[in-house]
Amino acid sequence: MIRAWLELARISNLPTVWTNVTAGWLLAGGGLGNPLLLWMLAAGSLLYTGGMILNDAADVGFDREHRQERPIPSGRVSTAAAWAVGLGMLALGWWLSFRYAGANAVVAMGLVVLILFYDFYHKPWAGAVFVMGACRSFLLILAASAWLPVRLFSEGHLICPGFLFHLDSLCNLSGMIFLQALALGAYIVGLTMVARLEAKGASSPIAKLWLARLLLSSPGILAGLLLFDAGRMRPVLILADFTPLIPWVIIGVFALWVLFALRVMRQGGPAIGRAVGLLLAGIPIVDALAVSQVSLPLAFGFIALAPALRLWQRWIAAT
Repeated sequence: MIRAWLELARISNLPTVWTNVTAGWLLAGGGLGNPLLLWMLAAGSLLYTGGMILNDAADVGFDREHRQERPIPSGRVSTAAAWAVGLGMLALGWWLSFRYAGANAVVAMGLVVLILFYDFYHKPWAGAVFVMGACRSFLLILAASAWLPVRLFSEGHLICPGFLFHLDSLCNLSGMIFLQALALGAYIVGLTMVARLEAKGASSPIAKLWLARLLLSSPGILAGLLLFDAGRMRPVLILADFTPLIPWVIIGVFALWVLFALRVMRQGGPAIGRAVGLLLAGIPIVDALAVSQVSLPLAFGFIALAPALRLWQRWIAAT
């Protein structure tokens, strides 16, 4: 019974939600020791898990015909229970995000709407891949918004009672957060494009997925552009201080991970599923690119999480 629910939740992907949330929180200026981060992690976990459970609940008709081993069509979890638990988790995650974590309630509701839209329309509408990417972008922005009330209050600003329900408060977030959210969303869109090939049972090498390749590469491209600053090279050339070059190591790791996944994908057939698993496990590396601006040790911790997730996928499938 427990394993069936873990399969429904795609629990092996849950740590990628934690790195998304942590990245957004840190980029906004939050500290790892703040208890609000724990509330935000809990809210993000509930939103993700609820969305994954509802994904199977909405797909039950398709799964009964094509994927009878899934928890609902196999009878291990009832459809009613999946709907009740999934919707309950979404509602609780939304409430926790603004009531206890202090995140923007409108962004949280927007994330819930995106999750539900994707769950219901990802099968009939190919454009739903962009909705999936938007879900992760909104999650990062949601986490960043949770630090806003704390920061503004510490700066002496008055926080009105309806502050968490006003989108204009997001203007206080830096543009860098939205750029990182966009890059994360682009990576997820590219990943989802590849995952659709797995679902369709594609059996030939992928020759026309240039857009997916570009989207998957976008976090590394953004990180490289942000680091391409001649001033950063002065400590290297004058003082032999190689610290400014460390973020380039993270970009290199990201590039190698994505290139390896794409190489696996080109084999076609069952190899596409392995490529999807690699790309899902690589989400913490995307977040490592973002947090390298704030904490290099944490960035390398995120990188170390990627192979651990790949191993976890052997126990609970990521898709």
